[in-house]
Amino acid sequence: MRCPLPVIELAKRIDDVQPGDVVRVIADDPAAATDVPAWCRMRGHEYVGLGEPEQSAPSYLVRRQH
Repeated sequence: MRCPLPVIELAKRIDDVQPGDVVRVIADDPAAATDVPAWCRMRGHEYVGLGEPEQSAPSYLVRRQH
């Protein structure tokens, strides 16, 4: 997914998991490396770090906080 789609999809789906659960965002857009952590800071969720790549696309781990 290209920016801003990774963060838009994350925002849509974060409520599908329970607080404390981790969501994996797969995005081949280099901007996601800064956009996902920034979104977490703005929304009060925890950016856990990089996950396992999916078909050479990086993934980012986000823990729902509330």
